[in-house]
Amino acid sequence: MAETQLLIPLDEYLKAGVHIGTKLRTKDMSPFVYKIRPDGLCVLNVEEINKRVGIAANFISQYDPKDILIVCRRETGWSIVNLFAEATGIRVLTGRYPPGILTNIKLETFMETKLVLVVDPLPDKNTVNDCYQMGVPIIALCDSNNDAGKVDLVIPCNNKGKKSLGLIFYVLAKEYLKKRGIISSDAEFKYKIEDFSKE
Repeated sequence: MAETQLLIPLDEYLKAGVHIGTKLRTKDMSPFVYKIRPDGLCVLNVEEINKRVGIAANFISQYDPKDILIVCRRETGWSIVNLFAEATGIRVLTGRYPPGILTNIKLETFMETKLVLVVDPLPDKNTVNDCYQMGVPIIALCDSNNDAGKVDLVIPCNNKGKKSLGLIFYVLAKEYLKKRGIISSDAEFKYKIEDFSKE
């Protein structure tokens, strides 16, 4: 794998454990599984992870921050997506997804969105279902055990570990800002990988 094609050095991907999946493997996620370890854990293809993060960054960069929503029910991701929001201006919704927030215009809390990124389609399934019904494109971080039938773009990765999530959102934030012309190089990005995975 050529280092030049990677958005971040290979050892950073490996150190964060983005490629370590679960012992379960769904039909949707089988194409992204590189091998099964002796302990039964699925190993995801790092090259595919890198490629999909790049595609997601390109896709997201076509939208204004106000038109994007990141949804994260899992607590390990809350501080990470909030830092992503701080870096990019993109809206986030952490914790329980309030019913109707994207579908019921009569609600005071109603939000209009053109693109949604969910951290895990399993706990975030209500968001996925609402967006799917409305035709709002869905990007999802998917582990080896996720069903991705309603997802438009899968980013295969360990979506449970703090370091893994931190690395994915660090790269997405940096690439989003570069593609939007807000920063011109990696050196201008004021955050470090460690900032996105602080305990």
